[in-house]
Parts: sequence; C-alpha cells; structure tokens
Amino acid sequence: MKEMTMTDVVLFDELPTACGRCFGLATLNAPATLNALSLPMVQALTPALRAWAVDPGIAGVVLQASGDKAFCAGGDLCELYQSMRDCGAGPNPYAQGFFAQEYQLDHLIHRYPKPLLCWGQGIVMGGGIGLMAGASHRVVTSTSKLAMPEISIGLYPDVGGSWFLRRMPGRVGLFLALTGAPLNAADALFCGLADFYLGSQNRTDVLSSIAAANWHDAAGDNRAALSRLLAGQAAQDLPESKLRRHFDLIDELMAGDDLLDIAQRLRKLQSDDAWLMTAAATFAKGSPTSAALVFELWRRVQRLSLAEVFRLEYRVSLGCCAHPDFAEGIRALLIDKDRNPHWTPQTLEHVTPEWINEHFEPRFAAPHPLAALA
Repeated sequence: MKEMTMTDVVLFDELPTACGRCFGLATLNAPATLNALSLPMVQALTPALRAWAVDPGIAGVVLQASGDKAFCAGGDLCELYQSMRDCGAGPNPYAQGFFAQEYQLDHLIHRYPKPLLCWGQGIVMGGGIGLMAGASHRVVTSTSKLAMPEISIGLYPDVGGSWFLRRMPGRVGLFLALTGAPLNAADALFCGLADFYLGSQNRTDVLSSIAAANWHDAAGDNRAALSRLLAGQAAQDLPESKLRRHFDLIDELMAGDDLLDIAQRLRKLQSDDAWLMTAAATFAKGSPTSAALVFELWRRVQRLSLAEVFRLEYRVSLGCCAHPDFAEGIRALLIDKDRNPHWTPQTLEHVTPEWINEHFEPRFAAPHPLAALA
C-alpha cells in the first residue's frame, strides 16, 4: 500500500492492484464513539471521494471503519444538540451546514461513477445507513445490526431514508421508519439495504483479492468484476430474516392511508415474537411528531427523484431542529440519559396538520443549499 495519510477521524490510503491501478481506501476512525458521523468526517470524506472519482488511476473505492463494533452508529448529535439549545426556533447556522454537507456526501455516494464497496460490519444506524445505502456494493456480516431508530429521538429517517425506505418491498420501509426495528444481515438483504453476506473475518481476504485483480478503464466492467469477487467469497450461514417471515403481517399492519389506523393496529398487536413486540413498543414510546412526519414524507416522496427527496428532507430536518422533540429526544437518550422524553404533543391524536406543515417550511435563504444535486 502507499503511505497512509490521516485526519483525526478518517484514514485515507490507496491499495495498489495487479494492473497498476489502485483502490481508494477510506476508513472511519472514531471507534470510541462507534464511528459516529461527525461534520469533520463529512468534510474529510467528500473531497477525497470527489478526487478519486476523477482520478484515472483509481478503479474503485472501499469505505470501511476502524474497530469491530460498528461501521457507523449514526450522526454525531452533540454539537447539533447544543446548536438547538442556542438557537431555539430561530435560524440555526450549524444545523444548516451540517445537514447540507451530510446530504451532499450521501448523494455523492448514490451517484458515484466508480464501484464503491461499503463494509457494513457491526452497528450501522441512521447516518451510517446514509453512507451505506447508496454504495454500489454493500456487504453485511454476521455481526451487522442495522436500524433507522430516529423515532426514538424526535427525528425521522433522513439521509435519503425517505427515498430508499419507499422502495423496499411492500410497506416494509414504513414499518421500519415507524418502529426503528433492528435488522440482521438477512433482513438487510431482503429489504435491499445490502447486496452481499460475507464472514466478518473475510475483509482481509477481500482486500487481497482486490489487490490481485486486474481492473479496467470502464466502471461498468469493474462493478461486474467486483460483484463476482464478492459473490465468490459469500458466507453460507445466513440467519433467518424476521422481516421476510413477517412480511404479510407487516403489510397488514401498515395498510391504508390513515396513520391513526396504523397506530391502533400496532398498539393492539399481540405476538409471541419478541422482535415484533419490541417494534410495536418502540413505536408507542416514540415521538408522535416523528411518526406523523414519517407518514407525511411517505405520502409526498413517491414520485420524487433522489435529489428532490434530499432537498425536501433538508427542509424537514431544519424544521425538526426548530421544534422541541428532536432536542428533547437527544437530551433523554444521550445527555441526561433518563430515557424519559417528554414529547410535544404527547400523543399522535394531538398532532395537527398545521404542526406538521410547519416542519416543511423553508428555514434558509434562496437558493436551496442542495440546488445543485441532480
């Protein structure tokens, strides 16, 4: 390998291959925080990925993380929480910059012109799924645990979640958004969040195989070659998918065009499956405003492009920063850690259309910070 360069939170390297081309290696390097995605991480990753995208000597990219516990456990919320405390319902420059840069990075990965392999070991949640979802080659292992648990902190599945959850089989995406249900590797493959299942110990072998291969100028040829390489090392001990087993029931629970009907079915759910019952309990304890935002976004994004969804999510995320539940959810989970958030309003029945529409109002000066996304 070429000499490694590093920032505080991301390591960058280049892996030489048999043909003389290289694969770029980007490694999230904050294992103490489960590689929580911070603004410095985003600001390091974006220019590196853009440079590799136009470098003819780079055949592809591997995005991975230090440590065995997590690829990325979500966004780093501490500074965001402080900005909400400081700004209240007024303009929030930190939040404006954070979400704009995070979503630009996520969109770049979705539209990356070269094969991009994301190694999703361990915990992959929230902002981590935002990094992983758009990669051309997404690997999960026996340790992978994925979730979009934003309903428990007064947010909603952003980072393009409104787009990729809407494209999952049936109404699985709506169920995951409302319940924050955790996914194993088989679940991730079933719902389209992952492409390959490998042993967690196979990463070294994969990198060695990449180094030994001959890569081409055509990105399409390289994508196909990387797919064959990963398929050739696939593990056989795939666990059962709860999502697949309960697919029909999930569609029944999520049916219809009235969120209150869905809520009633979740509240009345009786099952001997602990995974399902935990999902229903998480919904019941979650932010009513978040649930309503999830449902409204589900309705609005069906015919929107990926770029349009990111622009819409940007408005809603800033709306969440200007309303009480997001800060309260972070306080209860990460600051005071009492796990007893006081939501506003306290029940779904008291969430009004006017309250939700306020979250969609623009809180930035024109032009839209994500206007250039296509």
